[in-house]
Amino acid sequence: MNRVIPKIGAAIVTITVFLFAVCMIVDFPFGSYFVCMFLPLGYIMMVVGFQYESCEERRVPANIGVAIAVIYAVLIFLVYFAQTTSVRLDKLNEQAIRILDFQRGGLLFNYDLLGYGMMALSTFFVGLSIKPNSKADKWLKYLMMVHGVFFIGCFIMPMTGLFTSMANGEAGNGGTIALLGWCIYFLPIGALTYRHFQESK
Repeated sequence: MNRVIPKIGAAIVTITVFLFAVCMIVDFPFGSYFVCMFLPLGYIMMVVGFQYESCEERRVPANIGVAIAVIYAVLIFLVYFAQTTSVRLDKLNEQAIRILDFQRGGLLFNYDLLGYGMMALSTFFVGLSIKPNSKADKWLKYLMMVHGVFFIGCFIMPMTGLFTSMANGEAGNGGTIALLGWCIYFLPIGALTYRHFQESK
C-alpha cells in the first residue's frame, strides 16, 4: 500500500491536470473548478509517498513539503467548493460577487493563487527530499524544485493587481495561456511520479 497509494495519487494528479487543461481550452469553468478539487487529494497522496521513502537526513524537507501541501489543499478546497456551490447556485449581490466569484479576480481568486503558491513551495521541499536512483528521478527532482519558483509569483503578484486584471479579461487570453503553460509544466511531474512509484521496490 505504501507504493500503491502514492501511485494512485500521481495518476489522479496527472489526469486532473490534463482535464483542467481541456476545460480551460473549451471554456468550461465549472468543469475546471470541479476537477481541481481532486488535485489536492492526489497531490497529498503523492507527496506522503515521497515522505515515507525519504532517508533520515532528508526527512525534514519531506515533512515540510507535506505540511505545506495540507495548507495548499485547504485553500484550494475552500476556493473551488465556493465556486461550485455558493457562487453558482446562490443569488449574490454585486459586492459578494466581487469577493467570491473566481472569474472576477476577487478575494477567492487571490486565495487560489496563494494556494498554488503553497503547492509550488511544497514541491520545492519535496524535491529536496528525493534521492534520485535513475535519470527519470533526476528529472523529477529538478522539475519539482524549479516549480518552487512559482511560489514567488503566486505570493507577490496578487499584491500588484496584475493577476486581477488578467482575471477580469484586461489581458486578453493571457491568464488562460499562463495556466495552460503551467499544465504543460506540471503534467510531467505527475507522470514521472507515477513511474517512480511503479518502479520502486
